[in-house]
Amino acid sequence: MASQIKILVIDDDVDFRESVKAILEAEGYIVLEAASGREGLEQLVEHRPHLIILDVMMETLEEGYGVNQAIKFQDAYADYRQVPIVMVSSIMETPFERYPRAEEVEMIRPDVYVTKPLDVPRFLEIVKKAVEKTKPS
Repeated sequence: MASQIKILVIDDDVDFRESVKAILEAEGYIVLEAASGREGLEQLVEHRPHLIILDVMMETLEEGYGVNQAIKFQDAYADYRQVPIVMVSSIMETPFERYPRAEEVEMIRPDVYVTKPLDVPRFLEIVKKAVEKTKPS
C-alpha cells in the first residue's frame, strides 16, 4: 500500500517540491522534502525513504550528480545504495549524453532520468515501478 511508502524529494525549487509533493500525496505516498543535496543526505539517513526524486542543479550546477554518487558509491551511505534514484532535471541530456567521454559517468547515473516539465502519468508510473523494489512488506 502506498501509504507506507516514503519518497524523498531533493530540489531547491520550492514550487517544484510542492507540486511533486501534492501529486505524490494524492497517490497515498508519504513525501519528505529537502532543499539541498546536504539536507537530502541528512533526510536519507534520518528517514530511510523507499525512493529519492533528485534534481541536478541546486546550489551548484551539478549538485545532484554528487548526491547520486555519494549514495551509490560512498561507504558512509552503503546502507542506502539500493534506494532507487529518479533524477528529474530541466537538462535534456542524460548523464551519458552530457558527459560521453567521462570514465566516471557510471558513478553519476541515476536509476531513471526524467526531464522537466513532468509528464505526470509517466512520472507516476516510473515512481510506482521504482518503489516496487523497495516497498515495505
